[in-house]
Amino acid sequence: MNKYFEYFRYDLWRVLRPLAFHGDGKSGPFFEGWYFKLISADGAQRLSVIPGVYIGKEHHDDHAFIQLIDGVSGHSDFFTFPFDQFTFQPGHMDVRVGNNHFSRNHINIALDQPNMRLAGKVAFSGQVPWPVTLSSPGVMGWYAWVPGMECYHGIVSLDHTLSGALTMNGKKIDFSGGRGYMEKDWGRAMPSAWIWMQTNHFEQPGVSLTFSIADIPWGSHSFTGFLGGFLFNGQLYRFATYTGAKISGLEVTDERVSFTVSDRKSRLEIHALRQEGGVLQAPTISQMDRRITESLSAQVSVNLSEKSNSRWIEKYSGVGQHAGLEVVGDLSILR
Repeated sequence: MNKYFEYFRYDLWRVLRPLAFHGDGKSGPFFEGWYFKLISADGAQRLSVIPGVYIGKEHHDDHAFIQLIDGVSGHSDFFTFPFDQFTFQPGHMDVRVGNNHFSRNHINIALDQPNMRLAGKVAFSGQVPWPVTLSSPGVMGWYAWVPGMECYHGIVSLDHTLSGALTMNGKKIDFSGGRGYMEKDWGRAMPSAWIWMQTNHFEQPGVSLTFSIADIPWGSHSFTGFLGGFLFNGQLYRFATYTGAKISGLEVTDERVSFTVSDRKSRLEIHALRQEGGVLQAPTISQMDRRITESLSAQVSVNLSEKSNSRWIEKYSGVGQHAGLEVVGDLSILR
């Protein structure tokens, strides 16, 4: 009985701390990765840094990793580290991969690889986290309490200010005054198909969008699930499967992604222009070997309306620049 209680308490602790490491004691397949998006003040430098860990079915597949995407050139890198070079601080978003340190307050990079030397520190301030409550522990809502899901998702910060610089292969990249975004994923594998977009570079400061639509396994079947939020004037508008919102008009072409999501009170119209991107490696059930493309140069037009006396009244309209965008898998199953 005591052993069962301790297990339950530990599981409860993990659900209510979506930003912390969830893989302690897990058997494979299991992955966990943190996503740091860094955009310079002038938008001329765009970089995503993704540290993480993969636990395979066989121990020889276990490893830590750091992925990089240069959002300007589209160049990407994937560096592996021995599994024992991944360490973490229990209960906190505080992990190390080799000599590289990642937390919710800063990243400190000391990456020395044959084709990449990246070093320096970038600090974060004014973070806007996704609220965590007992009934809705993060962006996944009550789904966060469902055990055994294929993939879990967490939003660390919708928007924050950057300070500091990195030196990449001898070139200094100053991120001071820029904007950042942080999120994470963990579980057995990424979905078979998904759309993900994010931008906090609208003309009006403090506006941020994050949204994902994915094929979600559920027993012997699957369903199209989605979750996202739009931050405007200090208010977080939440749209998700678990909130009762609905998606309509989903259209994906080689040039754009468009859809409308709405609930009884609010409506969000989204039109994203696709751009070329860099290649990332994503986890499957068997390996960390799935190749996907992510752009850091997309544009996303957003129109927010609220219902008043049976009429939709526009509250905001704008275009987000330097948007992250992933369009992956057989999207026909999302319709």
